[in-house]
Amino acid sequence: MFIAIAAFAAVSVLLHVYIWYLESFAWTGAARGVFGTSAEEAVATRELAYNQGFYNLFLAIIAGVGIIVAVAGDREIGVTLIFAGTAAMLGAATVLLVSSPDKRASAVKQGAAPLVTVVFGVIWAFTG
Repeated sequence: MFIAIAAFAAVSVLLHVYIWYLESFAWTGAARGVFGTSAEEAVATRELAYNQGFYNLFLAIIAGVGIIVAVAGDREIGVTLIFAGTAAMLGAATVLLVSSPDKRASAVKQGAAPLVTVVFGVIWAFTG
């Protein structure tokens, strides 16, 4: 079960690092096509997106450090960090889904791997 948790957490980490890149560095370029913003909207929201991108990076770091710690031998602390990072990712995806129904596909993409990670983590916690 731990291998599945770590694998889905790693997918979550990689996706959120990619989102960090898009929001923080490619917002007025390549990210416009991904997020469906006009050039004017991208310029107007660049600072907000930059900041939001770093939230995604920090969540990825939390889960990524959790993977490293768990693989290094402290599964309890590692899985706790994995759960903290991916649960926050899942929460953010849920907020996006509820607040912006037109971005449903993005919310599902952003939240699918964290959801699986959290579900597997809960199952593993209760079955040991």
